[in-house]
Amino acid sequence: MKRRLKIKPIVTLLFVVAFIIFSIIFAVRTINYHKTYEYKLLKLGYSKEDVVEILKMKNKTKDYLVSIEYNKNVIPLLNEKYFLEKNLKKYIEYLNENGRDLADTIAVINVGSDNEWYTNTKKTDISKNELMLTNKFYSLDNSYNSDNMVKISKQYSYGNNQMLTQETYNAFIKMFKAAKKEDLTLIINSSYRSYEDQEEIYNEYLDNRGEEAANKIAAKAGFSEHQTGMAIDIQTYGSNAKTFEEFDEFKWLKDNAHKYGFILRYPKDKEYLTGYEYESWHYRYVGIEVATYIYENNITFDEYYAYFVEKG
Repeated sequence: MKRRLKIKPIVTLLFVVAFIIFSIIFAVRTINYHKTYEYKLLKLGYSKEDVVEILKMKNKTKDYLVSIEYNKNVIPLLNEKYFLEKNLKKYIEYLNENGRDLADTIAVINVGSDNEWYTNTKKTDISKNELMLTNKFYSLDNSYNSDNMVKISKQYSYGNNQMLTQETYNAFIKMFKAAKKEDLTLIINSSYRSYEDQEEIYNEYLDNRGEEAANKIAAKAGFSEHQTGMAIDIQTYGSNAKTFEEFDEFKWLKDNAHKYGFILRYPKDKEYLTGYEYESWHYRYVGIEVATYIYENNITFDEYYAYFVEKG
């Protein structure tokens, strides 16, 4: 009987010790859980489903999200087709300031057109070949010239000194012949321009119309696609820049240029992304696969480059 009495205090002591240990473990786990992204995000108001999606993101992104208030646009942004995680903070800030729809916000931020044109510029990555980007944020050196340039036959162009890269020229000839089968004539009005050529053109607009108008119409030297040797201005008999879209040749190009690797580079209603007024005559060679994607998804080359080429 006395032996049983001695065992009871020991059992009680062990129970108390176990309780204390489990309490400490629970407290530590609770404290640690409160430090997790999951807890912080739930506390901010994100649903469990939202948190599952957010937890797939990089720690830098999660640190940002737990540092700000709950934002109803986060998950819808994640689900947008051309969402780039690296730009999430900019998307949110831009939405707060401008109130544009999500798709437009993503497009603007991805291509950088939330900045003033010709600011935060970078050098064009010429290693991308036909996918190199030259616009108001990406420029070519004044010495850049493709080492694959060929002279264009007068059969396909106005003037004697037109030039393109070999790939662009070959693709144009195929497109020319396809259009010709439908009694349509595509004529290259302008093709390769050197840095100096573009400088002269831009300065002429600058002198005659002022900087604001010049920037809408012409590129500054180094920022012109024509220097790549992969851009062409197309006309037909009787047309000019203002009237080309009224001709059947333009209507044919609109539906067929992508089949030969060309895109309408400066589409209507995309000026806020490209930086240029609509140009029905300006086409850029990017290859059939990319041109087809751009055509079918109704995006600009700037958007394509940001998401598919520069993304990595």
